Amino acid sequence: MRQFSVLVLQLGPILFSFIAIGGLFSALPQCRTMNRNAPSSMGSGSRTTRRAFEFGRTYVVKPKGKHQATVVWLHGLGDNGSSWSQLLELLPLPNIKWICPTAPTRPVAVLGGFPCTAWFDVGELSEDTPDDFEGLDASVAYIANLLSAEPSDIKLGIGGFSMGAATALYSATCFAQGKYANGNPYPLNLRAVVGLSGWLPGSRSLRNRIEGSHEAARRAASLPILLCHGNCDEVVPYKFGEKASHFLGLAGFRYLTFKSYDGLGHYTVPKEMDEVCNWLNGRLGLEGFRS
Repeated sequence: MRQFSVLVLQLGPILFSFIAIGGLFSALPQCRTMNRNAPSSMGSGSRTTRRAFEFGRTYVVKPKGKHQATVVWLHGLGDNGSSWSQLLELLPLPNIKWICPTAPTRPVAVLGGFPCTAWFDVGELSEDTPDDFEGLDASVAYIANLLSAEPSDIKLGIGGFSMGAATALYSATCFAQGKYANGNPYPLNLRAVVGLSGWLPGSRSLRNRIEGSHEAARRAASLPILLCHGNCDEVVPYKFGEKASHFLGLAGFRYLTFKSYDGLGHYTVPKEMDEVCNWLNGRLGLEGFRS
């Protein structure tokens, strides 16, 4: 991993040039001003009208070896699929195809309604803040559609950073339940989920939703999940990573690994990505892995 580590350090200022706004990181190029008086079908107010979401460009990193797995990787608030595709292309995982979509641009409550690329609307990170299940369902269904075109013998996974990690973890709960929050069936057989510096939407009611079904409990117990979080994260505090691990465990996700990193803030480092590579290789049984 020495070559990868050097390259990540060189690319770091490009890949992780963020500004802190309202408690969550967002990248400047993906945020824009808007006419606050203009009507929007994606507003975070009324939930009675179904919102329309227009997703951005999707970036694909093709496998350099035999194609054995496809992983959708989700960026954080205000970012896009391009930056993570550049990093993922450097990983020593030649048998993985990476799909890096870009979230819709929508008003975000935590930014005072300022529009940014976001997988769902989010306010203050708190257990008392209601989750935007409509936005989550729309994004997770879009991600599932991207993976549904993969060959039947390919192992499927979802990962992400920050808000992308939250969306990946919500995908894991939909897989376990076999359905989205809106009741529509979840179509995929996930084999791995990775969340870096994220949180768990819908954590308060997850246990009851899983325990109410033997099949949901079986799927939850079978799904490998890797959570990584820095203990100096001031954007998505470390306690939210701990809570995600706690609530997933209570709900029966037994195949769960939680890794903490001393001194790590709201970004990734080569040590963490080494962990992701080793974990994916072990869980997906990949050939040609170079440690």
